[in-house]
Amino acid sequence: MRIRRAGQGEAGPAVELARKLGLDYPGMDADELWVAEEAGRVVGLVALKTHPDCRELCALGVDPAHRGKGAAKALVEALVAAAPGDVHLATVSPAFFESCGFEAVTGDVPATFPAKRETDWCEGCRRELCTVMRLKAT
Repeated sequence: MRIRRAGQGEAGPAVELARKLGLDYPGMDADELWVAEEAGRVVGLVALKTHPDCRELCALGVDPAHRGKGAAKALVEALVAAAPGDVHLATVSPAFFESCGFEAVTGDVPATFPAKRETDWCEGCRRELCTVMRLKAT
């Protein structure tokens, strides 16, 4: 499996996989995308969205047929290694992200995150299970 940053004009397959997994969002194709490829096919993705007050890891997903092989963790590691600064995220799966070095934050949550929880994208999630996390740049 190969992990790499998607180049300009290569967002299509990653966005299509995100759509199939229910992870796509408006403007995703303009964000920094990392992909996991196998046999030339995109089987995993993660996006880095830049907000005025932080960088956000979002839309982490792996094709069900390729799960359990470490692609999700490898995608997260590649993205955070290249990110210029702290990376934040909001998740209902904090244990996975803790295994990648993220820590829950409470007091200094970026301003974008409370607003994010009011969007259609979070519909269906139980807000009390949502954890904002941060990985500090080294």
